Amino acid sequence: MNKEDLKSLKKAGHALSLILKKLKKFIKPGVTGLDINNFAEEFLKNNFPNYNLSSKGYGGFPESVCVSFNDNIIHGIPSEKKVKNGDIIKVDIVVDYKGWHADSAYSYIVGKISKEEKKLVKTTKKALDEAIKVARVGNTTGDIGYTVQNVIESQGFSVMRKYCGHGLGKAMHESPSIPNFGIPGEGAKLEEGMIIAIEPMAFTGSHEVEVAANGWDVYAKDKSQTAHFEHTLLIRKSKPVVITK
Repeated sequence: MNKEDLKSLKKAGHALSLILKKLKKFIKPGVTGLDINNFAEEFLKNNFPNYNLSSKGYGGFPESVCVSFNDNIIHGIPSEKKVKNGDIIKVDIVVDYKGWHADSAYSYIVGKISKEEKKLVKTTKKALDEAIKVARVGNTTGDIGYTVQNVIESQGFSVMRKYCGHGLGKAMHESPSIPNFGIPGEGAKLEEGMIIAIEPMAFTGSHEVEVAANGWDVYAKDKSQTAHFEHTLLIRKSKPVVITK
């Protein structure tokens, strides 16, 4: 990756981080999933006119961002469903600038939630933070997965096993896969210049999931509460560069 390409990737990540930051104030009771989707579209159009939201049309996905409520852990299609007090809303966004994709997700707490749910969100965020620390040249995807799994399961929660993080860059999804569980030293080795998305996903109940009839929304099979965080990283010999910070 040359300097100009890295600059484009960082710009995509910066725009994405601003959208997620702005959504902290926007997401509140009464707002719909489509409102969140449209907010992201308008913000990017007004502030970053040459950037794109990559999910629109990807594999047939109908909207620009994923908005997932409570037991819907990922890939939620934005709809007229309204946010209410006590919800945990996961928003997953991919921004493309000059062909370079940055991917990030955040879990938003709306109003009052239980102590267990607060712990779930905090733990899932911590799993991402700890995984970032081991994402460096010479370590493996197994090291990342082990770290995520250990943080989440040590607090009594279940970790996503069916879906995982991934490589990205010139495409939204590239090799290698970055599972949220693993064995230290196993899996693909991390190399200088590799771009990856680490995305811990956790449940208060079982890790078993089911996909809705629309082919997208992924739900906790036991209807338990869920959380999801994600960052895009550029791998270096020392600590990685967090593109979407």
